[in-house]
Amino acid sequence: MKILIFSGTTEGRTLSHLLAEKGAEVTVCVATEYGREEQGTAENITVLTGRRTPEEKLALLRDCDLCVDATHPYAVEVTKSVREACAAAGVPYRRLLRGGGGGDDGAVVVESAAEAAEFLSQKTGKILLTTGAKELKAFAGLEPSRLFPRVLPTHESIAACEAAGIPHRNILAMQGPFSQELNEALIRQCGISVLVTKDGGKAGGFTEKVLAARSTGTQLVLIRRPEERGESFEEIVTSCEELMKCL
Repeated sequence: MKILIFSGTTEGRTLSHLLAEKGAEVTVCVATEYGREEQGTAENITVLTGRRTPEEKLALLRDCDLCVDATHPYAVEVTKSVREACAAAGVPYRRLLRGGGGGDDGAVVVESAAEAAEFLSQKTGKILLTTGAKELKAFAGLEPSRLFPRVLPTHESIAACEAAGIPHRNILAMQGPFSQELNEALIRQCGISVLVTKDGGKAGGFTEKVLAARSTGTQLVLIRRPEERGESFEEIVTSCEELMKCL
């Protein structure tokens, strides 16, 4: 059985290794070299790096029996393109959902990074951004010296911070997830007043950020997770096992 996984999450990596151990021939698509490094290597797994055009997605799907979309819950456009490619290729599509963190009663909830930036423009103080390097452009209207983006320790992430005019002393290039204690230490060390985050669930350390903000009296701004339908990790595994028995 040939399975194509569009990954980018811990759950996607775990799923690929589990299915490969069960005898499936798995191809994993990741967007960056960082994603390849995190994916690791294993028997029966082929890892492809780089963002794919719709035509390239179709080409990859031609020989597949199943496609699993295990991309980040906020990667809305990627999910849309993968779903459309599967429909065009006639390949069964499964969406692997990451569990949410449940929110926080004290958070200011916004619909987008741009809306978060608009809210912050009316506030003062330093801001810890944990929304990823791709979202930095949305905060371009704010004074760069106020921003402390926590990004992956990659050339691309650092370059994005530099392009946004972020002072180098403000760039927090680190790989998570992070404990509540480390979040609290960063908040205190940098004099943070507001923490901006997405709901990355347990795997993304969301709860630890909520607790750190609460314990330090830091305002939490939460970018709401897009609504979508899909299946849990366990449901995806069961579906794959049933399909493997039929092939």
